[in-house]
Amino acid sequence: MTARKRGVGARAPVERPATVHPLRVLGIDPGSTATGFGVIERLGSKIVHVAHGTLRPKGTSLAARLAQLHALISEVVEGHAPDVASVEQVFVSTSPRAALVLGQARGVALAALAALGVGVEEYAASSIKQSVTGSGRAPKRQVQQMVGRLLALERKPATDAADALAAAICHAHAGRLVGIGAARARGSRAARAGALRVRRRL
Repeated sequence: MTARKRGVGARAPVERPATVHPLRVLGIDPGSTATGFGVIERLGSKIVHVAHGTLRPKGTSLAARLAQLHALISEVVEGHAPDVASVEQVFVSTSPRAALVLGQARGVALAALAALGVGVEEYAASSIKQSVTGSGRAPKRQVQQMVGRLLALERKPATDAADALAAAICHAHAGRLVGIGAARARGSRAARAGALRVRRRL
C-alpha cells in the first residue's frame, strides 16, 4: 500500500479563543434621601471594582428630591456607561409610609435607567446577600465587610453603596449567560431608549 501524501502547504485549522467582552453592571440601592450606587466590571470569572458612592438629593419637598434623584442617576449612567443595572426587588415594609416613599424612589430610578436604554434585572434581597456572604439572612454589616473583601477595597463602603455593589455582584454571578455580548451594544443604547426590560429572579 502507498501512503497518502498531504498536499504541499496544507495546514490544520487553528482554533482561536473566543473574545471575552467585559460586562459592566450598575447596582442601585434606591432611597428618597440616600441612594447608593456601585459599578463593577466582570471579565470572565474576574470581577473588579469601578466606582461607588451615595447620591443625596436635596430639596424641601419630596417631589424636588425625586426630580434631583432622577438627574443624579442619569449622571451616573452617562458617566460610567453600564451594560445592565441590578436593583433589589420590592419588599414588604412594616411601615406603609416608608414602603410608599421607597417605591417612589425605585420608580424614579427605573425611569432614569429606561430613559437611557439600560436594561434592569431585579433580585430578591436574600439572593443578593447569599451571593456575597453565603447567607440570605446576613446583616448589613456583614454585607459591607464581604463586599469590601470581594472587591479588594481599601475602605469599607457606606451601607447604601455596599448594598448597591452587592446587587451588582449578584448579577455578575447570576447573569453570565444573560450578559454575553452586552458590551457590544453600548453604541446602540440611544436607539433602545425607553425599552426597559425587567426580569424578576427569585
